[in-house]
Amino acid sequence: MTGVFSTPRPIPSQLPSLLAGAAVVGLAFPVFLAAGWPLGGWLVGAVLWAASRLLAALLTRLRPGDGNLAAGGVVGFGMTFRALAVMVVIVALAATDARMALAATLVYALAYTLELGVSLALYFGSGTSSA
Repeated sequence: MTGVFSTPRPIPSQLPSLLAGAAVVGLAFPVFLAAGWPLGGWLVGAVLWAASRLLAALLTRLRPGDGNLAAGGVVGFGMTFRALAVMVVIVALAATDARMALAATLVYALAYTLELGVSLALYFGSGTSSA
């Protein structure tokens, strides 16, 4: 039985989702300025998103597969570490400045969510592969 989630598709380019996330981060800056929100929170959120995105780009180059078990483990650990590292930074920031942590979380979460949404739309909107 072939369904939407079991049909193989080619992996789309990461550029549109990267640009969507970067647009959110860029557009958040004037919003933060106009609203008087802490710019340090915007900066932390932007750096967290960029660092997370950079790590994801590096991990996707490893190409895990059936013949490369070590690369699969590194990718799995790396993706888990990515989420944990963001969480640790946000929790540590919340312990010292809750308002700044909220601002950083808002920037990171919006950028990540739009990036994920664009990636999913591109993936499921593409044709199926002939494999």
